[in-house]
Amino acid sequence: MSSSPAPAPARTLVIKTTSGLDRPEAANQALTVAAAAVASGVEVSLWLTGESAWFAVPGRADELTLEHAAPASDLLEAVLAAGTVTLCTQCAARREITADDVLPEVRIAGAAVFTEEVLRPGAQALVY
Repeated sequence: MSSSPAPAPARTLVIKTTSGLDRPEAANQALTVAAAAVASGVEVSLWLTGESAWFAVPGRADELTLEHAAPASDLLEAVLAAGTVTLCTQCAARREITADDVLPEVRIAGAAVFTEEVLRPGAQALVY
């Protein structure tokens, strides 16, 4: 009597971006990869840290424009619709961004939650 192998854990992609308007190509790349992954059916958790924290505020992703790239606000909208977007607690506090200031779909969480996500079986973490 043979048993079937246990199913592999679902793959998840955890993306942390520290870049905002200060490094538009890096910021756009993180958003592009996150949006492409959710479009492919991958479970995605996008973390906004450092200068990317501002993208959690309504309208701020519109400020990132980059030639030959999809609009950052469209990419963020795609991730918000099918994935999880988290604003770093400390990054928000340093910028005086509160839960009342962010898009309704954005959660605010800290290092403990990030660590939990990246240590899950099947998780792949990328940092931009």
